[in-house]
Amino acid sequence: MTLFTPSSPDKLRVDIWSDIACPWCYVGKRRFEAALANFPQRDQVKVVWHSFELDPSAPSERGQSMRAILAGKYGGGEARAQHMLDTMTQTAAGEGLEYHFEKLQPTNTSQAHGLIHLAAERGLQDAMKERLLAAFFTEGEFLGDREVLARLGAEVGLDAAEVREALESGQYAQAVRQDEAQAHALGISGVPFFVLGGKYGVSGAQSPEVLRGALEQVWAETHPAPLTLLGEGTPAEACEDGQCAVPGRDTAVTRG
Repeated sequence: MTLFTPSSPDKLRVDIWSDIACPWCYVGKRRFEAALANFPQRDQVKVVWHSFELDPSAPSERGQSMRAILAGKYGGGEARAQHMLDTMTQTAAGEGLEYHFEKLQPTNTSQAHGLIHLAAERGLQDAMKERLLAAFFTEGEFLGDREVLARLGAEVGLDAAEVREALESGQYAQAVRQDEAQAHALGISGVPFFVLGGKYGVSGAQSPEVLRGALEQVWAETHPAPLTLLGEGTPAEACEDGQCAVPGRDTAVTRG
């Protein structure tokens, strides 16, 4: 299985696995954007988003609140769960994000990931990813509803009818599964996960400084700087293009 499509030599490709229902993934997106903003070669970076479902078995219909889900998963009651949510909300605020867990509606994210694949084919992948994250964590939109997804798709420039048709037919379900199979092959078990240049991985919502350092390291390795010539401007004999200058002669001798 081919994990990555090579990009052009002058580009640095960054593949990012994340889930729409992952609060750290939205934080990680902001931190990566901050790192990229201060990266001198930012215009040569190509970002590709990949699907990852933290809970592929999650129901599509409306269910428990996030607080109830956390209380059941980690124990300690809803008071402990609320403390976890408050801490995450404060962390997100530090990145300029507004989380409203009291409005959040947990659901299966498979169809939303399919919508991102459709948007990628129209050159709108990052805009769609951003819109879905904001809709889920800030606005409390229910992403298990195809009509909601069609409306959100239209907001970033997609055709709502095309979104409905793609979701109803499951057109991108296989693409979502392929992304998740790639993650498994790479040993990715948590998100966000960044793969730089097809060979270096960064796990988690690292700081902008760490992410920028990774960008700089991979860029330096994959795009070596040209040699700096010392003593340039000082005449000196040399052989070039099959010819050697011979001292004391006006012409060059061609070496056969």
